[in-house]
Amino acid sequence: MAGRQKVTRAFLWLAVLVGGPLLGAKLFDLLVLAGAWGANPPASLAMMPYGKAWPVDTGVFFIPFSAAMLIAGFGALAAGLRTPWRYRWMLCLPSIGILLLLILTVVAFWPMNAALYYHGMHSSKDTITDAQSIAMARWWVALDWLRVAGATAAFVAPLRALTLPWPQDVAPRDPLFVRLALMLAFMGVAAFVVWFVSNL
Repeated sequence: MAGRQKVTRAFLWLAVLVGGPLLGAKLFDLLVLAGAWGANPPASLAMMPYGKAWPVDTGVFFIPFSAAMLIAGFGALAAGLRTPWRYRWMLCLPSIGILLLLILTVVAFWPMNAALYYHGMHSSKDTITDAQSIAMARWWVALDWLRVAGATAAFVAPLRALTLPWPQDVAPRDPLFVRLALMLAFMGVAAFVVWFVSNL
């Protein structure tokens, strides 16, 4: 078990070292960047951090850090799979949490980002009205607090796991439905990562 403990703790350290900057950047993105472009839509939408006016897209930071967090979370979960659930839940939180936040980003935020950006730039691809842009910007900010909460949990859980003693007892073999659920989760992650990378 010493080898599994070292590997699990290494992945937990990676999750903490990546999760701290990721959480800080998410707060900056919400409070500063979204605070600016969402201050008075539709006029303020011109300040969205995309396009030629911005030399660096925010995704250049968030995508690799989120990928590292996903690897760290699922690496810790895979290595610590035989730990008791009183400890293992802290390994599940960063892995499954970051995966769900990435899915939320793709499903909800990417379409809103595009719609708001095109509206702010008066693009021919614009499909929303001024009133819709105001409502969408407010919804974006409200929903982004969910991402901040998720990023906080994904940072705190591995940090807490590192401060606890490694469990000396090995968990009994999980029931078949739990093993199947975990296998499907790992397969789902692999499929999502392939799809995500192919759509960058």
